[in-house]
Amino acid sequence: MLGFSRLEDRQLPRHFAISVSQLELWRCAYLPCLFDLWSLASVKSLSVDRFARQSQSIALVGLPVLWLIMSLLHFHSLEDLLIVRLRYVPHPAADTVNRLIAAHNRWPMIHDPHWIGYLSLPLLVLGAFGLYALGRRARPAIAALGVSLTVTGCLYIGGVFGLFTSLMRGLGDVDPHFTEGAIATYAAATADHGAYGLTRTLAQLALLGLAVQAMALWRAAHIPRWAAATVILGCALFLAFWDIDNLMIVGEICLIAGLLPISRELRRDYRATWV
Repeated sequence: MLGFSRLEDRQLPRHFAISVSQLELWRCAYLPCLFDLWSLASVKSLSVDRFARQSQSIALVGLPVLWLIMSLLHFHSLEDLLIVRLRYVPHPAADTVNRLIAAHNRWPMIHDPHWIGYLSLPLLVLGAFGLYALGRRARPAIAALGVSLTVTGCLYIGGVFGLFTSLMRGLGDVDPHFTEGAIATYAAATADHGAYGLTRTLAQLALLGLAVQAMALWRAAHIPRWAAATVILGCALFLAFWDIDNLMIVGEICLIAGLLPISRELRRDYRATWV
């Protein structure tokens, strides 16, 4: 036992030297590596946040611009555009179906205006979270309610656009011998009292949510009140004159005018946060 104790005593300085060497290696090698990894993570998070804010600011303006193009493509002439009706009058199902069957899908799918609205829906979600990023500082509860309504309504807007994109493309492949059945199917699928009417009503939650988010920005810093008021007006025109493309165009122009300064503030707010 005595010899074993002396052996341990002789090995103690060696263990101490090894421990000191490990600490020195940790300080000289591992700590710089960890600092580099932390710096890299910060740069990555900075890049991701910058990309997210830039995407949100572009989506805020890109969405109403694409919807404006979609609405304009519904009109075949300037005279049709200037005919304003305060109440929606649907086109006769027979005229629509006969025209689609006669065309027989001789044009690309993207020529259908509903495809533009359908493919633009991710911009609605991006823009909603961009508005929430600004509104939560002024009125967090209202901003949270608004983004929830907008995202929920976006799901049902997808159902509305999806129905029409499927019908417009599908009817082009119908044999002319089955025209009467296609007309009956189209009329039933787009009836207000059916599932489409319910989906269209729920889709209006998206515009209601955008209006609520604009209310959250009413007292937000660096955002003019006229911009929030213009967004609310545009959403109100959408909700009051749903499917009346002439007046929806006016609402889309209001959205573009109101969301432009909000989009600039979203980019400016990002730069101020990281400077």
